[in-house]
Amino acid sequence: MQNKTNPTSRGVFIATIVLGVMILIPSMIGFFNKLYEFTNIIRGEADGAFALTPILNYTLASLGFFCLLIWASFHGMFRDIEEPKFTMLDRESDLDKEEVNYIPKWAGGPEKS
Repeated sequence: MQNKTNPTSRGVFIATIVLGVMILIPSMIGFFNKLYEFTNIIRGEADGAFALTPILNYTLASLGFFCLLIWASFHGMFRDIEEPKFTMLDRESDLDKEEVNYIPKWAGGPEKS
């Protein structure tokens, strides 16, 4: 049995990759340019040590976000991004139905406080 991929999902995947590259490449260039400028300030000026804090902040924040991205990818958080929306709406309906004397707001019920 052959495994055929949906052409629409393949197109979405390719578009996502292209847009990701178009956004990430300029962002990475700006990030590394800023790190390069801070490094030159540290080397060139006597009072340039103040630039060490932004370098560490940029680096640690970027590494943290990168680790979160990798973790989320490995745990399948980008596979079905529509499911949480429907789950939330289902839970809200279930909770509303459990309320005593529930009348929906759209049916003239009281505002929730």
